[in-house]
Amino acid sequence: MRDHADLYQLRPGAENAAGTVMLVVLDGFVDAGTVGRQTADALFAAFDAEEIAAFDVDRLLDYRARRPVLTFVENAYTEYTPPKLSLYEMRDSDGTAFLLLHGLEPDHEWEAFAAAVRDLVERFSVTLVVGVQGIPMAVPHTRPTTATAHATRTELVSGHTPWIGRVNVPASAAALLEFRLGETGHDALGYAVHVPSYLAQSEYPRAAMAALEFVSGATGLALPGTELEEAARQTDEEIEQQVEASEDVQRVVANLEQQYDEFMAARENAGEAGAERPLFGEDSTDLPTAEELGAELERFLADRERGDG
Repeated sequence: MRDHADLYQLRPGAENAAGTVMLVVLDGFVDAGTVGRQTADALFAAFDAEEIAAFDVDRLLDYRARRPVLTFVENAYTEYTPPKLSLYEMRDSDGTAFLLLHGLEPDHEWEAFAAAVRDLVERFSVTLVVGVQGIPMAVPHTRPTTATAHATRTELVSGHTPWIGRVNVPASAAALLEFRLGETGHDALGYAVHVPSYLAQSEYPRAAMAALEFVSGATGLALPGTELEEAARQTDEEIEQQVEASEDVQRVVANLEQQYDEFMAARENAGEAGAERPLFGEDSTDLPTAEELGAELERFLADRERGDG
């Protein structure tokens, strides 16, 4: 592993930064419904942000895999916005300071990145690191938004019943960071918010609202979840119009509702019996596939994306 000591640069005045909570929202891995991006956007829109540390993106990013955009006008390049990965200080609605690590997920040097973030956690005396993202799940939009919670200590997510048992998943820089922080005795947790699979490629504000609520519940921070309410309402209305216009879509949603209700009933029964179990069984074989959602609903999503463009 390369030396991580020079992987980030502190900005002037960073020594005065405060915040016992660090939120982590990295762009580049799975983010169904753009939950992570909407969460970060809501925070930047609601609160002033001061950059206190900037990571060396030239070391961390593969530019050919995720090419930045240059603006070209007539006969010259006129504007370039370089990619960023930075740590910001913010204050919530009550004036409580917290930190936000936001930007593109590193392509290279994950171990060095995790070690560098651990340095920042220790430098600023952070006691809890919290990450958010969206993942596609065979759940209906007509039921309350749920999430798969994970943490370095089970006590941190004791109020969440597992949805999935043992399963191998592709790694991410944020997941590795949580794992390494746990190895070194730091508290970290994350929320993978469940987005209906048929909405995974669309912007789904309802799930972003839920992400902010989960984070607020875990940290006590006063976060701007209600700022997304109007966008969520409009999106819900669009979805309902499409559902009402198609009997095939109605059947798909009804099947998902029945499946969801059966899972929730199983959870309640497990709780009454004094034991919790994953709602999708002990391995991934019970997990519904995206194909079960139906071609009709997928066509609706494609038409909606073309209409937005």
